[in-house]
Amino acid sequence: MTPTPEESIRALCEGGDWKKAATTAVEAYGGELLGFLAAVLRDEHAAGDVFSQLCEDLWRGLPGFGWRSSFRTWAYTLARNAAMRYLRAPERWRQQQVASDDLAQVAHQVRTETVRYLRSEVKDKVRQLRDSLDPDDQALLILRVDRGLPWDEVAEVMAEEDAPSTPAEKSRRAAALRKRFERVKEQLRQLAKEQGLLGEE
Repeated sequence: MTPTPEESIRALCEGGDWKKAATTAVEAYGGELLGFLAAVLRDEHAAGDVFSQLCEDLWRGLPGFGWRSSFRTWAYTLARNAAMRYLRAPERWRQQQVASDDLAQVAHQVRTETVRYLRSEVKDKVRQLRDSLDPDDQALLILRVDRGLPWDEVAEVMAEEDAPSTPAEKSRRAAALRKRFERVKEQLRQLAKEQGLLGEE
């Protein structure tokens, strides 16, 4: 049976092959992570720069990743943290050069293919409504609806970088995010009604 990306990445990490593990991870999840960044940042060039930083963060962080969550969840956490750092100080951001040539090559290929897909994607009115959301609300919608992450993993990705990670705290964050998610859905519903995408009840 062919191993899953998670299994392949973990086996490489356990063997100490961090560069190959990072490259495998970017090949497996790079497209969806870049799509996430593009949706949250709403800027193709910024998303590309932040993606390069994400690849560097991922490679350097792998030796300390303790597999307390799935690799995919951890990667989304890194992506959101990098996006938030950019949004806090975009004027100080500069493109990060990925130290590993192999990883840089894979990252470049992912950027090229993903940006081409995003540019060719039909921008329907519902997507335009979603683009009007606050970046964190957009991230919440993508993680839960588009990526299908369970609530405990959504809570982990959406946590602040220094937030406590006890089970009770994660449960509290997940409950708060579920309520926020309902508010976001209602906001989209109202916007859709205002633009005539939903009939009057």
